[in-house]
This record gives sequence, structure tokens and C-alpha cells, in this order.
Amino acid sequence: MKTTTWRTIGLAALAALALNPARAADADGKLRIICFGAHPDDCELQAGGVGALWAAKGHKVKFVSMTNGDIGHWREAGGPLALRRRKEVEEAARILGTNVEVLDIHDGELEPTLENRLKVTRLIREWNADIVLAPRPNDYHPDHRYTGVLVQDAAFMVAVPFICPDVPPLKHNPVFMYYTDRFQKPQPSSPDIAISIDSVIEKKLDALAVMESQFLEGGALGHEGLMPKTPEQRAKRVEQVRAGHRGRNLALADKWRGRLVEFYGKEKAAQVQHAEAFEVCEYGKQPTKAELRQLFPFFEN
Repeated sequence: MKTTTWRTIGLAALAALALNPARAADADGKLRIICFGAHPDDCELQAGGVGALWAAKGHKVKFVSMTNGDIGHWREAGGPLALRRRKEVEEAARILGTNVEVLDIHDGELEPTLENRLKVTRLIREWNADIVLAPRPNDYHPDHRYTGVLVQDAAFMVAVPFICPDVPPLKHNPVFMYYTDRFQKPQPSSPDIAISIDSVIEKKLDALAVMESQFLEGGALGHEGLMPKTPEQRAKRVEQVRAGHRGRNLALADKWRGRLVEFYGKEKAAQVQHAEAFEVCEYGKQPTKAELRQLFPFFEN
């Protein structure tokens, strides 16, 4: 793939760029959020709740999978699995009310290359993002790590005019944020905001449930023993999967109860059962607490 820079696009294109430096924000005042994950299920796991909350208020949400997930199963692989996983996330997007894009990069082979950095930069610009969510760049899976690195690397470039000049730069740097995780080194996750997803938890669980290749069947580390043989076994397995996902968001609410108190107040925070939480990246715009409330408009005045 040929890299487009200011050196290659020509004077006419540069002149056009000067006349059209960036799109304005949506005239309707709606937020634009883009979430990056390594595989077709990562964004839904980490931000399916807030994605549904934003979408319900008419904000524009896009989930991007950096790889096509084509080795993410113990029995299936290649093109058929990639197509299956694309269909799964498309159905999840329909349930959540979000948009989705799956990049055609092999699962397990994502690298922090210049080509991929420019790809991420273009995606953020094209979405005209106010908020960019991604994993932290320390994780057990190299695809997760490099997704975080690539988004970090794009955090400054999205506003630089003469890189990817075929797509207008953003006038204002978005707020870049991380999902929470369990990893302790080099430093543990430390979210700046926690959001109640109680009102959409069933919708999130419904969206995750359609990703049968990953959750019902166990994904890359699954096995034949997970496969239900009867309708009764299938119903039991589905409930097990839903309970596991629910438990994760229950645990996040308990772990970050202090952050919930900061934004909801002590009384309401005590009633929150399910939560998602996010950490502000040091790159990009540094929002105040008041600005975080505007970006996550789910709190009563």
C-alpha cells in the first residue's frame, strides 16, 4: 500500500486541503465516539454499555476491530471464521444501536507499523471524533497491546495537517481514553470516570450473546465439551455466559464505587449494580471533570 503524505499528493491537493482544513462538529451538537478493539468482540465487551447509552441519546458511536478475528476459534479458522465474526458484530451493533467496522488484518498479526498508524489516524479523522476509546498498551495479547500503541501514536497525528493529507485533520484533538483492565505492571488501571450501565445491561448481554463463536463456544481456547448437545444444555450454557459477563460489570461497579460517588453522588452511586469505567490518556485533550460530564451525558443535573 502506498503511503500518502504531503510529499506525494501534489500542489493541487494541498491547495484544496488549505481551503478545507477540517469538518465542523455535527450541527445537531451530537457527540462522535470511536472505540478501537483488537478483535470483533473487544469493543462490545469493554464499552457496549456506554455505547448503547450514547446511541440511545442520538450520539454517533463506532466500534472498530483492528483484526478480522480469523484464528479466534478452537475448531474454525480463516475466511469462514472471519465472515462469521463479522456477522456477529454486525448483529451486536444492531442491538446496541452503534456502527461497526472490521479491518481486514489477520488475527494475531497486528503490528504497530506506519501503515497501520495512518489507518487509525484516518479512521479517527473520518469519524470526526470527540472521544477515542482503546485498550492500554500493556496486555496479555499482542493484538491488544498494539491496538493501544497505534491509537496512542495517532493521538497527536490526527491534528497534524501534512500527514494523511488526503483526509482533513481535526481542528481539535479528541479526548483519548483507555478501557479498564486487570494488569498491574508497569502500573495498574486507574479510571477517571465510572458509568452506570444498569439501564442497558440486558441490551449489552444480548449483544454479547450473539457472538456465539467467542462466548458460547469458547473462542480460541474453547473445546468440544462446551458445545451444547440439547436445547436444555444450550439454554443452560447461554445463562452461564450471560452470568459471567454480568459478573464482570458487577465487579467493576464494586471496584470503582468511589468514582461512581464522584459523578452520581453517594446515594445514587450506592444503588448502581453494573458499571463500565474509563481512564483519560495523557495524550490528546485533557478534560476537566465538568467536561467529562459533558462527554458522558448520563448524569442528572
